Amino acid sequence: MFVEIVALIVGLGVLVWSADRFIEGSAILATHYGVSPLTVGVVFVGFGTSAPEIVVSLMAALEGNPGLALGNAFGSNIINIGLVIGVTALISPLVIHSRVIRQEMPLLLAVTLIASLILLEGSLRRWEGSLLLSGFFLVVGWMLFAAGSGRSDALGLEVEEELKGRPKMSSSKALMMALVGLVVLILSSRLLVWASVELAQALGVSDLVIGLTLVALGTSMPELAASITAALKREDDIAVGNIIGSNVFNLLAVIGIAGVVAPIEQLDREILSRDLPAVVLFTLAMFAFGFGFRGQGQISRTKGGVLLAGFAAYLWLLFSSL
Repeated sequence: MFVEIVALIVGLGVLVWSADRFIEGSAILATHYGVSPLTVGVVFVGFGTSAPEIVVSLMAALEGNPGLALGNAFGSNIINIGLVIGVTALISPLVIHSRVIRQEMPLLLAVTLIASLILLEGSLRRWEGSLLLSGFFLVVGWMLFAAGSGRSDALGLEVEEELKGRPKMSSSKALMMALVGLVVLILSSRLLVWASVELAQALGVSDLVIGLTLVALGTSMPELAASITAALKREDDIAVGNIIGSNVFNLLAVIGIAGVVAPIEQLDREILSRDLPAVVLFTLAMFAFGFGFRGQGQISRTKGGVLLAGFAAYLWLLFSSL
């Protein structure tokens, strides 16, 4: 078991590092070829921190472990809201100014409900996975259109400034960074999936539980780091937009990939009775706390404490059911 634990820790660490290199290299390369920093930035916020979950899902599905992919998606969304937003709001209350974020919050809620309805029947067929993946590409297209038409307001401008502040790099170096990041990302994902499955078998638990906890926590570290850093800089819209984009992509791309590559005839009972309701409840809580029906939204320290307490309650429920 020692070897599996070391492999899991190393895999998670290298996964996060390689995902960051891949996204940064791709973003710099895109600007060299005339893609506006604003457009790159808006997509970077959503996709950048979701790359680990997406690649791990693909590897898990290819290896015949779709439960790990689903656990990674659900666990990441729960951790992103309960732990990441909760801790970030406790450190610095989040005030939401951006019109884009106020548009994306209902989008996340709608995507969550659609994914829940698809899974409620207790299976994930290939055509359902294809439907979710199609939604993923539609969302990316919408983000690009919104950025290109100048509707990215405060969020887009903040991300543009963030990208402009990065050190200059030649296109050849950016390409090399992106390629190295991609190769290492794939290899570390493969190591992570192997270690997770072996550890689950050694502990006598399902790969779903490992995906919901260790893997989800590890792949959510970029979101935690990015959100806390943005909040400390008072870039609250980026802190929240980072989580919304990641959660939308997790539901559409991560679950979609699992359904297309390895359809599931019968979902684990715990997914329907415990994990899926938890994802919906946390998403509803963030929407209710942050949307701001009568003005700008705000997630105060009290609300952050509620989210963190809810996350602790979910962990208690998860481990008490083992």
